[in-house]
Amino acid sequence: MEFSLDQRTAALGVGEFAGFVIGPHDSSDGPQGLWRAQLGTHWHQQLRAQVADVPTAQFEVVINGQVFHRGWTLMLSGRIDQILPGKTGPVLREIKTVTRPLPADETELRAEYPEYFAQLATYLALRAIAEPSSKPQGELVFVEVDTGLSQTIEFSPADENVFRVQLERVAEFLDLRLRSRERLQTLRFSPAFAELRPGQETVQAELTTALRSRPIILLEAPTGFGKTGVVLECALQQMHEGRFERLVYLTSKATGQLHVAETLARMTALPAGGTGVMTWQVRNKREHCIHTKYHCSRDVCPHLVDLERKWPRSSLSRFYLFNNELRDIDTLRAAGRSASICPYEITRAALAFNDAWIGDYNYVFSPASRGLFDNQPGFDPARSLLVIDEAHNLPSRVADVYSRRFTAALASEVAGELHRNRVPTKLAQAWDHWTHFLSQLSTTDNLALAEEDDARHLMEIVAGLISTTPLDSTALGPEIMEQLWQLPAFADELSNVTVPRLWWSPQPGELAATCLDAAAAIGPTLRSFGAAILVSATLTPTDTFATACGLDNTPNLEPELPASNPERLGRLNKRDTRHLYTQLTSGAELLKIDEAAANSTPALVQAHAPWRDHAYDVAIDLRVDTSYQQRTRHHATTAATVAKLHAAARGPCAVFFSSYRYAEAIQNTLRDSGALLRVALQPRLPDLAAQNAWVEASMAGADVLFLVLGSSFAEGIDLLGGRLSHAMVVGPALPEVNPVQKARLAEVAPLGRDEAFRRVYQAPGIQKVNQALGRLVRAPGQQAKVLLHCRRFAEPSYTRLLAPEYRKGIQVGSDEALATWLDRP
Repeated sequence: MEFSLDQRTAALGVGEFAGFVIGPHDSSDGPQGLWRAQLGTHWHQQLRAQVADVPTAQFEVVINGQVFHRGWTLMLSGRIDQILPGKTGPVLREIKTVTRPLPADETELRAEYPEYFAQLATYLALRAIAEPSSKPQGELVFVEVDTGLSQTIEFSPADENVFRVQLERVAEFLDLRLRSRERLQTLRFSPAFAELRPGQETVQAELTTALRSRPIILLEAPTGFGKTGVVLECALQQMHEGRFERLVYLTSKATGQLHVAETLARMTALPAGGTGVMTWQVRNKREHCIHTKYHCSRDVCPHLVDLERKWPRSSLSRFYLFNNELRDIDTLRAAGRSASICPYEITRAALAFNDAWIGDYNYVFSPASRGLFDNQPGFDPARSLLVIDEAHNLPSRVADVYSRRFTAALASEVAGELHRNRVPTKLAQAWDHWTHFLSQLSTTDNLALAEEDDARHLMEIVAGLISTTPLDSTALGPEIMEQLWQLPAFADELSNVTVPRLWWSPQPGELAATCLDAAAAIGPTLRSFGAAILVSATLTPTDTFATACGLDNTPNLEPELPASNPERLGRLNKRDTRHLYTQLTSGAELLKIDEAAANSTPALVQAHAPWRDHAYDVAIDLRVDTSYQQRTRHHATTAATVAKLHAAARGPCAVFFSSYRYAEAIQNTLRDSGALLRVALQPRLPDLAAQNAWVEASMAGADVLFLVLGSSFAEGIDLLGGRLSHAMVVGPALPEVNPVQKARLAEVAPLGRDEAFRRVYQAPGIQKVNQALGRLVRAPGQQAKVLLHCRRFAEPSYTRLLAPEYRKGIQVGSDEALATWLDRP
């Protein structure tokens, strides 16, 4: 649906109009629908051939027109299957294939397929508007897809009501969207901060200036600066001014989403009866699940059955009609359990009416998940502001999305079920060939080109057969169906998104296709939005980050200059398939397009926190080399340094390692040396509450916390700020040398050996160091003494990648120099 609230117009296809509902839809055939569509085309052709000799018969006739309802102008367009001569006027015939047995009771068909009758009713209404004297009649022909048996139902005057019902549904939706815009126009919100910290005074003006001329902004601000509040205040102002109709705020962690939702609620809190921003935090599907078994299938979950029948009497519309309803996951689960409706369907139904969506990266960047946002009625990225929090994680997260693994063991399990259920021989045999191929794979860092071609070829064959073969999903079960549909999904990705991949076998019987660089998937997605702000404390080096996000037109980013075109209201992406229906807007522009700005490089806004300038006392330890080949020689020195660090600290201290194995080795060395230190090594805990509890317990009962760089403890725990006086980083945490990293190095080899090593190894490693150290000082007055325990930190290629506040340290080359540094205040 395309609509203009200013001109109170909307454009829909007849099929979209007929199936439009506010609330959840009963799921259809899903990805299996291709085989049915192909058979449907066959039966359409057969029925056409039966009346091909009828004089004046017409086929695939375009019907369009305008309907005025409740102050809205709806432009509807579609293509009727057949128009045949009748006794009193033309007969409009629509043909629909169904999987249920025919013939069936007409009442059942009307109840089961209301959208088909609504579609025919719409064609008849449009024809009657265009030719008032024609007196058109209607027929709906149902065809049983497996056999071709047909049943014709004549359109009755009682069926006309479904057309009026659809008009009401669409008008109600448009009224709610209009209410949303009016709410934003009168929006009042509190500043993010009651008192500005040093450094926060100018960042709002810088962001606003940047957004006037550049569609993509890189905002780099240190940990503790208040990035979330800064960006939300900017976004709310932009929405209030009418530049954007929606905020899409993505983070890589659920903890970050909670913080965003809480901050937004605090900033937009109004007295009773007021209207603020309607916000929805999208939790993942598993968290919504209220069934005994997690699997989203009507064959498994009763809460996905008869959704359209249950919804009108469930009162669940309260979640999008009223802003004062609680929307936390526990409330949604309780409401869904009461109505026997999956809570995720409540989320799906409510999103379209909310002004701010908060969720995971996958809802925009994953082909498997983005449909939740993309399929929302009226959602247009070009009229939305996208915010990516913790954006330094974006390239690796999207690369994971476009990576796949297949194993012979799982393929063999699927093969057994296919044979047991007697699926068509062609598919069973093709799957057997795929299973055999996987089982013959031996461990290799890189598949031979011939093997890769074989994998692609087999995948295409199997994917095509799965898409065109009717399968009994109930008999096969959800797990087998999920495994089957991995291949068509991946084949589709291979056809539509060109990213470099390493095809390799990590172990016998396993095929991995690992994405090496997701820039080609990230860049176009970012540019499809009206504007995007990518936020992190560690975007430096910005040239490397911009390249990883497909934004590398100009490698050296400069701070944004004053806007050249402040009148710009939005962006349209050339690759975006949404069209602007100029016939409805009489030539008026919905969005002003500035091609030069749309193709420009990102603007860089770097926020400075002066209170961090002297908050760190840093020393680089030249006594040790923590590289993988040399670290064992220095284990005793590292362990002794941990003990000295703790002796100098006022309480517990933190030591960051590149891996669990390294941390465990030093823990064992300390124990063997007889050191009386209570060491707490971070466990592998899944949720924030457990992680926070471990930190609190360790701060109270341990002398040293051993943490792993790049983990949620090092990057996501904010409890350490101001509570640790001393910390130590054991080495620069370069990524492990493995086949994937070697392939990434080869991808950028043309840049030269040093630059390739910087991008693939040094930059990701030092980024983890910067992230971890940034959490030690989060507010004015906090300080930390930090030892960078490896001589590589003194090499210019490493030092340049450190955040500025960590580059100013001294170098210690002896035990005496270390003691002197530790003793000084």
